[in-house]
Amino acid sequence: MFTKQLYPDEVTASVYGLNWERLSVQYRGVIFDIDNTLVPHGAPADEKAIRLFQRLHDLGMKTLLVSNNKEARVSSFAAPLKTDYVYKAGKPKKAGYERAVEKLGLKPEHILFIGDQVFTDIWGANRAGMHTLLTEPVDPSTDEIQIVVKRWFEKPFRKAFAIR
Repeated sequence: MFTKQLYPDEVTASVYGLNWERLSVQYRGVIFDIDNTLVPHGAPADEKAIRLFQRLHDLGMKTLLVSNNKEARVSSFAAPLKTDYVYKAGKPKKAGYERAVEKLGLKPEHILFIGDQVFTDIWGANRAGMHTLLTEPVDPSTDEIQIVVKRWFEKPFRKAFAIR
């Protein structure tokens, strides 16, 4: 049972190639991790991310960011996206995900969670009852050392879904 929680419901190469029109019919909200899900680790929100969030809002989707980063990083990233956030979320603990669900005002089954890490993003969102989508990291060369180590341990899970 525990192992099942480490597997995403779906996988994708990038959040930028998804069929958001289809997803907006299935889900009323989408929660994103930031680093290496939307941009390289530590990078600011770029035009691509800003356009994506505008598109999601135009489709009527609620959006939110959930990050283990400090508020300064998360708030400055969220501002140009015009989205709310949860910082110092403590992923994979359920509490950060539950705060996100509360902020969105939606039931977990109406929310899609997208992240690039199995042992934080996917595990926590699965435990919180959300539909999960694992993406390939935007730029793994920007990962901090503890993430590099975690990625080594996630290889069997990624291999099961034919992503690196």
